[in-house]
Amino acid sequence: MPTEDELFSSVDALLEQVVAGEALPPPAERRRLREAAGLSQEQVAKAVATRREAVGSWETGRREPRPPQRAAYARLLEGLAVRFPAPQPPAAPAAAPQPQPESSPQPPHQQSAAAPPPAPTGAPAAPARVPAPAAPPTRTPPPPSPSPSPSLSRSASRSGSASPGRPAAGRKAPAGPVPAAAVSDPRFVHGPLGVLDGDGQLYCAGGLVLHCPAATVPELVEWTLAEAGLGAGRLHRSGKDADPLVVLTAAAASRLGLPEQLEDRRSMRLPEGHPVVRQIARARWQLTRRGFGPWARVYRPAQGGRRSCVQLAVLPWGALDARAWGSAQELPPAELARVLSVYAARVLTPRGSAAVAGLELMTALRPPTQAIRDETTGGWVSGPVAGSLTAAVDPAPPEAPDEHPVVAALFPRGHQRGESEVLDEEAFDWIRDPQALTDAECALPFAVGVDVNTAFLAAANRLLVGLGAPEHVSGPRFDKTVPGCWLVDLSGIDIDPRLPSPFTPHGGRPQGPAWYATATVAYAAELIETYRLPVELRPVQAYVRRDAGPYLDPWYKHLAQAYKATMADLKVAADLTPQQFLHAMEHHKAVDPAMAMVLSAVKSTVKGGIGKLRERPQGVSYRPGERWPALERPTWRPDIRAAVIATARVNMHRKLVRTALATQTGPAPAGALHFAPDALMPVAVLSDCAVYPSPGPSPLDVLPYGGDGRPAPGTFRLGVSPGMVKHEGTRPLYWAVELLEQDHNPARHIKGDGTADEGE
Repeated sequence: MPTEDELFSSVDALLEQVVAGEALPPPAERRRLREAAGLSQEQVAKAVATRREAVGSWETGRREPRPPQRAAYARLLEGLAVRFPAPQPPAAPAAAPQPQPESSPQPPHQQSAAAPPPAPTGAPAAPARVPAPAAPPTRTPPPPSPSPSPSLSRSASRSGSASPGRPAAGRKAPAGPVPAAAVSDPRFVHGPLGVLDGDGQLYCAGGLVLHCPAATVPELVEWTLAEAGLGAGRLHRSGKDADPLVVLTAAAASRLGLPEQLEDRRSMRLPEGHPVVRQIARARWQLTRRGFGPWARVYRPAQGGRRSCVQLAVLPWGALDARAWGSAQELPPAELARVLSVYAARVLTPRGSAAVAGLELMTALRPPTQAIRDETTGGWVSGPVAGSLTAAVDPAPPEAPDEHPVVAALFPRGHQRGESEVLDEEAFDWIRDPQALTDAECALPFAVGVDVNTAFLAAANRLLVGLGAPEHVSGPRFDKTVPGCWLVDLSGIDIDPRLPSPFTPHGGRPQGPAWYATATVAYAAELIETYRLPVELRPVQAYVRRDAGPYLDPWYKHLAQAYKATMADLKVAADLTPQQFLHAMEHHKAVDPAMAMVLSAVKSTVKGGIGKLRERPQGVSYRPGERWPALERPTWRPDIRAAVIATARVNMHRKLVRTALATQTGPAPAGALHFAPDALMPVAVLSDCAVYPSPGPSPLDVLPYGGDGRPAPGTFRLGVSPGMVKHEGTRPLYWAVELLEQDHNPARHIKGDGTADEGE
């Protein structure tokens, strides 16, 4: 019997064959959207590969677009509708007051965390349930029932008054607005997750509080699946719904019989003989191979196509890493529920560290398989999703980390691979020789750092990566459209010593042939052609992946939207002038500390997700040369990680070069990538942060902005979007020079808040 997921996928596939599957606005709205954007019918026709007359017919309703243009046209209209929403009609006058019937009692497991103020005359009564999907992002929780149920009464009398961080029944819990997407699926009316306190109160999205009577972990799991109404819908039609998440505070963990701390600090999980683990087994529930740790998954094998699984996060065991979430685990349950619900709505329901979330998001947006029609039997079978990673593949030898069996088979144990044996695509960590500072630079009073927003995320945009196994080629001709790694000598490209070399993480000149990702070699070809350098690219060998595609595109779009939406919550919008942007960034974390935690988690999701593509072996039982579990997943792809980091590094170098070109006034030497003495040059670069000597403390004092407020083409641009830059910090120049003389990188410490910048 097919599972529920397979049936859903087959129905979705059938719907795709129906023309009406791509919903379009009415013809008049199609025209309004085009005209609001200032587009002509010719431009729209060119974008969707059709004739201008066809677009005119679509806007008058004489004809409807057919596939494949229909999907592209629907996507265009959807994007325009976001940017140019329809004007709202004027509000209707208030209706005359109507007598309101007495509300009925609420279900025993549900109560409100916030009683709204009395409605004004003529206003509709507050709903008794969570609002429908069409509700606005800011929702008012339902009021308490006039006749509380017995379980509610017992809960209130047991507590007597509100405990610290927990409201008594009917009192207001501190909960800010939550995106409507967090509670928009009618199957999951209470949102994606809840935070459980020691009194059995489960705090959900929008300030809603449910009473949970469970006293053991199995009871909690069964109650969550039966009554809590938690979960989240799939992000791709062939993906899976997100399992409900219950976050356990220290008091809740103690109530359920969990220890205050994990004694086994190596495996970070409960021993097999622990009473809670035995309870789970006796109730015929199961744990995954990682056992019961800070993030535990309790499940039963799917029956009848239905998943039965609950994710638990144990706060006192460090489920929320402070490096990603800040002090989120110290928040009151209601505020923590808000933070996690916003993250779940904008990214996905947390199911581990931020790095795990970043990797899981890739699979959620591009699942490996889908239901397809078997032409022979006519039934539905599992098939690959085009553009996805569908199977685990071994890396090319240069791409593999030292622990991989591929490396163990080629080199003796303990061998240190050189440039010609390993692909070393990492982020910049470069400082300029202090002796190379000019007198004019030394006379400047400040060192100003500028930092690229989510540089790795920006690098993933439209990036072609390999989808399958590598193919070895000897003496290849370089092709910038083919992902892979290339053994080529780039040491002949002469770079101004005041700039890092774009070909090495340390910024030094290559010493001979070395392995490089396609992005790095393509940039070398660009420099050779643009500046007419006397160098010829002749790769010796390569490992290429001809089956390629923009696998990370949905991941980029999803996280870029999450990042910008969270920045907007912090009052940093995309339409600010450079001066307004700098001012907003000075205090953005204080605007809403909870949303600042979400922002930190989003950035950690980006960086951690890219790093997880090359997850190294973990655990005390691992032996060098053995395979480890991560190698068996399709998303273990060190080549994709290398491609993203290489792209981010060359993007950074390209901006450094354009900035130097835009600021030099004297002549530059020909036949080499050198610049005039007065060109603006960095003193240090660390990943996505560059430090420049400056006459003033602001980035606007040093970056090449014109009188019209626009940056010079191709240089650093202040703004909120991924790939644009923000102010990282300002310190006295003598402070930066002292660090250079001590062989330390000023970019790592220029924030001045005691934290080290390791990039985004």
